Amino acid sequence: MADPPLRTPRAAPSQGAARLVCGRRSKWVVLGLWAVVLLLAFPLAQKLTGAQDNDAASWLPGNAESTQVLQEAEGFRPEIIPAVVVYARADGLTAADRVRIAEDTAEIRRLDEHGIRGAETRGPFFDRATDPRAAEVFVPITMDESGWERIGPAVDSIRAVTGTGTVADGLAVHVTGPGGTSADFSEAFEGIDSTLLLAALSVVVVMLLLTYRSPTLLLVPVVAVITALTAAQAVIYLLAAHAGLTVNGQSAGILLVLVFGAGTDYALLLVARYREELRRHQDRHEAMALALHRAGPAVLASGATVVLGMLVLLAAEMNSTRGLGPVAAIGVAIALAAMLTLFPALLVVLGRWVFWPVVPHAGTPEPTENGVWARTGRRIARRPRAVWGVTAVVLAVFSLGLTQLRAEGLSNADAFTGTPDSITGQAVLEEYFPAGSGDPLVVVANLPQARAVGETVAATEGVAPDSLGVPPGSRPVHEGRVLFEATLTDPADSEAAKATVERVRDAVHEVPGADALVGGGTAALVDMDAATTHDNRVIIPLVLLVVLLVLIALLRALIAPLLLIGTVVLSFAAALGLSALAFRYVFDYAGESTDFPLFVFVFLVALGIDYNIFLTTRIREEARESGTRRGVVTGLAATGAVITSAGLVLAGTFAVLGTLPLVGFAEIGFAVALGVLLDTFVVRSVLVTSLFLDIGGRVWWPHPLSREDGEGGGNGTAGGDGGEAGPPAPAPDGPGAERGDS
Repeated sequence: MADPPLRTPRAAPSQGAARLVCGRRSKWVVLGLWAVVLLLAFPLAQKLTGAQDNDAASWLPGNAESTQVLQEAEGFRPEIIPAVVVYARADGLTAADRVRIAEDTAEIRRLDEHGIRGAETRGPFFDRATDPRAAEVFVPITMDESGWERIGPAVDSIRAVTGTGTVADGLAVHVTGPGGTSADFSEAFEGIDSTLLLAALSVVVVMLLLTYRSPTLLLVPVVAVITALTAAQAVIYLLAAHAGLTVNGQSAGILLVLVFGAGTDYALLLVARYREELRRHQDRHEAMALALHRAGPAVLASGATVVLGMLVLLAAEMNSTRGLGPVAAIGVAIALAAMLTLFPALLVVLGRWVFWPVVPHAGTPEPTENGVWARTGRRIARRPRAVWGVTAVVLAVFSLGLTQLRAEGLSNADAFTGTPDSITGQAVLEEYFPAGSGDPLVVVANLPQARAVGETVAATEGVAPDSLGVPPGSRPVHEGRVLFEATLTDPADSEAAKATVERVRDAVHEVPGADALVGGGTAALVDMDAATTHDNRVIIPLVLLVVLLVLIALLRALIAPLLLIGTVVLSFAAALGLSALAFRYVFDYAGESTDFPLFVFVFLVALGIDYNIFLTTRIREEARESGTRRGVVTGLAATGAVITSAGLVLAGTFAVLGTLPLVGFAEIGFAVALGVLLDTFVVRSVLVTSLFLDIGGRVWWPHPLSREDGEGGGNGTAGGDGGEAGPPAPAPDGPGAERGDS
């Protein structure tokens, strides 16, 4: 229904940008521009999955020794990943078993599809010369640029020949090794975009329906978020295809969750302010202009914090972490643009009826003024120091769970929430053969020193001495360098195997003139652990510094930003501690990936600070009129419900990572969701509120508001134990000053 044709006051110049988004004519221009963007972006967004780079080099540190070996090995041969077919019978292989193994091997040798190099198949090899109980067959698979996409079909072809599991007569058959494990990881990532999209969309729809209680209103943010996601995926595809941006399954999945979570949060906050203004103004265009003018800076600051926090990841050594930075930053930036332009334009076009069945008409009372959060703020105001003291102690106790954190990496067996065939096969393989079979060390050295390097490797503890294969003169040579492999006696992803890599590296680096390098799967794990340790030390302080600077610029104060940073760090520690306890004693996970604390920290600090920004900017706006302590109670009352809803949406969208069959994703989703809930219900609503009530106007130091508030705000003593705030002080800019124009 159209608004009544009333005259409204001319907007202040500072509302000009808001008027461009939601003006009577300009709103149609905004919608038209976004329609063009969507039409251009949709076909490009569909290509993003094909542009993903999930090979080893896209995850490894760029200058690590294992990465150098990968690069050198390309000159010797195409990058090969072996799938290992293992046959086992506990009481010994029968004659029929041997016939079957020979027939399977012969058929595998005829395979020439999906990168399978069937003619180069090696084996079968038996666990012992007489009365063997097990046999293994090595099937090489080429891993070029499209290797990740075809590793699954390649292993499926091998499994179609051999069968998997335990046949009726007791012979166990499995496809394992790096090829089998990679295929199972590929299957876990298969359809990740559609799985996460459906799960995140379901969560958002349910939460918006509970929040808005309007079946019509919830569709507007969903349309805006999907448009933003499509545009972000298109931009990222173009950068991946033409500018060298690295995108893998991890960053693509997190992109989707971030855009849905952050975009919906921004929508909730804008709608809340828009609804307030609709109760004060007859003209919905005027109401939206004022809502954008007053809430827009906080939303913009929040989005900028997330974008800058994500860009800090560019300082990481891990290629996968460094690649996530720009991918996430682009996604959040486009979501922010959509929510500040497309979303308001859609709301204004649709009119008030979109809030049905509870339509906010001009002159109706604002329900938040006497709601649960207003009562909560008044209760906290009675004894704020006691409240923040108890809250801080409780969060500190929660953080003691950090003693249970085991962020030392996950073995392949522990990386899946279930038990795929490759993991079962690896256990069978380790029972009968050297545990490192199928995932050897790869050593590259100068040709004249090949024998010395080989003897050094063979003599190192943890290496099977007879595993170096062909004689030195028969090993592949390229430009004066020689390549050979060695089998580890321990499982390739174990701590013992990592220690062996360190010993081998120390030993071969001492061989004069060899310039030896040690790579392979286990060496890559060692280098990833070292790079992640570096990234934790560098990125966490940088993210804190970036967030602090944004808060200082936004609030024009020092005390408040430092307090907010302290509360976020305490919240992070508590969330990580509670998560570690849940992983140990509820989910029974074996540990966490080495980058788990870093990812949780970045997401919680960059996203969790949002709610503090929304609350404190509203408090600052109210403090200009009525003093800080009364402004705290009013600000909490005005923002409490919407921030709670936003937190529930963000927590829900991150929790959908648990729908993937990978422990690492499930752990990140759980910890971030838990941290967001702590931020929403404890840190923002209780800890920050009570701290601001206790400190009063001095929290804005050195801004003039700290002195004005202390002189005329009627706020009582700094201790805050003397009852509620006194009468409001006049706004510092005089009776004609506009609220929030600070």
